[in-house]
Amino acid sequence: MTGVQTCALPIWRYATNPMRASRDRRDSYSIVESRVFLTDFATYHLFGLFMKLFATLLTATLLLASVFSAQANEAATAAAKPDLAKGEASYAAACAACHGADGNSAVTVNPKLAQQHPEYIVKQLQEFKSGKRANAIMMGMSAALSEQDMKNIAAWLSTKTAKKGFAKDKELVTLGERIYRGGIADRQIAACSGCHTPTGAGIASQYPRLAGQHADYAVAQLTSFRDGVRKNNAQMSQVAAKLNDREIKAVADYIAGLR
Repeated sequence: MTGVQTCALPIWRYATNPMRASRDRRDSYSIVESRVFLTDFATYHLFGLFMKLFATLLTATLLLASVFSAQANEAATAAAKPDLAKGEASYAAACAACHGADGNSAVTVNPKLAQQHPEYIVKQLQEFKSGKRANAIMMGMSAALSEQDMKNIAAWLSTKTAKKGFAKDKELVTLGERIYRGGIADRQIAACSGCHTPTGAGIASQYPRLAGQHADYAVAQLTSFRDGVRKNNAQMSQVAAKLNDREIKAVADYIAGLR
C-alpha cells in the first residue's frame, strides 16, 4: 500500500493543484535549460581554448619550419658555392701537368683553360665523365671528380688570365678571318663570330672563349667535329661538316691571334 500511495501522491497533488503542476514543469524546464546552457557554454569555452592552443602550435610549427628551411637553404648555398682554394688544389693535382700551372698549357695540342667560362668547363668535365665526349685521358681524369670538384676547378680557372696567342700564316689568317667574321654564305656556313663574338670572348653559359687558343688544338677539335669523332655539340658538328682541311686550319690560325 505504501508503494501505491507514494506513486499516487504526485498525481493526486497535481490533480488537486494544477497550478503547482505547471510550476513544477516550468522549474524542470528551467533546470534542463540551465544545464543545456552550462553544457553549451563549457563546450564553447573548451573549443575556444582548443583553437587558441591549435593556433599557437601552428604558429610555432610554421616558425620552426621557416627557420629550418632557411638553414637548409644556407647550407645548400654554401655547398654549391665554388671554393677557389679547393679548386686550385684539385687543379694542381689532376690538371696542371697537361694544362699548365695557371691554365696556360705549353703543349699546343692541349687547350688553354685559363679565363674560360666556368659553365663550359663544368659541362665538358661532366661529358667526359659520362662518356658523351670521348677522350681516354680526360675520361680517366674526370672519373674521380665530383660535381663540386668540377665547379671548384672551373671557378678557379676563370680567375686566371689567358696568355695571348698569335697567328702564324698570313695567307691563311686572311681566309680564316673571312670565315670567322662572315661565314661562307653560298655554302651556308655560319660565321663563328655569331656565337663566339667578334673578339673570341664567347658568351658565358652558352659558347666558349676561343681567343688565343692554340691553333693545333682548334684544328684537332674542328676536325673531330667534322669527322663525327666528337659528338657532344650538334651545332658544331653541322658547321664543321662543311669545312675542308684548309679552311679549318685558316680559322684555327685566326682564332689563335684573337685578342
